[in-house]
Amino acid sequence: MMASDDRGTLKVICYNMHGFYQGYPLLDELVRSDQPDVMLLQEHWLTPANMHKFDSNFVDYFSFGCSAMATTVETGMLRGRPFGGVITLISNALRKITKTIHCTDRYVVTRVANYLFVNVYLPCVGTPDRTLICDDIHK
Repeated sequence: MMASDDRGTLKVICYNMHGFYQGYPLLDELVRSDQPDVMLLQEHWLTPANMHKFDSNFVDYFSFGCSAMATTVETGMLRGRPFGGVITLISNALRKITKTIHCTDRYVVTRVANYLFVNVYLPCVGTPDRTLICDDIHK
């Protein structure tokens, strides 16, 4: 997606990572080849203690995001596979014109200049309590 700004264009990518380690190689290549201004990422699967991986691996960007694993990790030992999580990475060059509007484990809303970016991860049909999750997001 391309959007116009004072510099000419904003390069924006949206990518479902299916886990940080699975999605990282392509994301790293996209950063090196295309240098996007905004990256809307879903399903990073990181726990709260590992969210720093975005900041340490993508030093030219700052992040807004949450782990969907916080409640699971707080209740004890992690069982089963990791899940969810959304994060928005924005180029450091845009820091002064960026504002976080709202950030949860299911969506991140940010404003860059006059553009509003909504990064959402909704549950699939087979997810237990899918209707309750969607209703909660809707409120």
